Amino acid sequence: MAVARASAFATLLALGALLGAGSARAGNQLYEPLAASAQAALHAAVADQAPLDPSFERNPERARWLEEMSRRLAKRIPDPAYRSELLRAVHYEATRAGLDPQLVLGLVQVESGFRKYAVSSAGARGYMQVMPFWVKLIGNSETNLFHMRTNLRFGCTILRHYLDIEKGDLFRALGRYNGSLGRPEYPNLVRGAWEHNWSYPDMRLARAP
Repeated sequence: MAVARASAFATLLALGALLGAGSARAGNQLYEPLAASAQAALHAAVADQAPLDPSFERNPERARWLEEMSRRLAKRIPDPAYRSELLRAVHYEATRAGLDPQLVLGLVQVESGFRKYAVSSAGARGYMQVMPFWVKLIGNSETNLFHMRTNLRFGCTILRHYLDIEKGDLFRALGRYNGSLGRPEYPNLVRGAWEHNWSYPDMRLARAP
């Protein structure tokens, strides 16, 4: 019986780590030289400051997504207005980069625990724990990685870049994002948070009318 209890306790501890309840893991992307064409493309991707998509007001499916995700996020972010702003920004920046918004929510949970001003020991910043060297590579003197949309824009653009490098292999792309390429711990944490806490029909299919 003691062995069974110990095994069950270990399982609970592992599941708690998997779901990342309030924890943050540094998103220590590693600096890699970029070809001039790739640098220019990434710079253009983060420079576009189009307004957020207003279609939540006229698209019932997106409205339902926003309501459901807001309910799930309420314990972490009690302010409903701020919660809505963050979720709209996550949805916009994720779909703009061709990512599943629920994947991005899982990554934000693991990286920062939804803390806007989170800073890792290596200096990664904000919701998606973006390393400051990216500002020099593809940003400008006014780039603030603690600004909500800027942080999400950079994080989603960087993850899309890694997915392209890895030809769509999410496991390897997440490893690059965390600076742990080839190791399973971080990709498994993100996938676990995504599937256990944020699973929802792919919102990229809910097009605005």
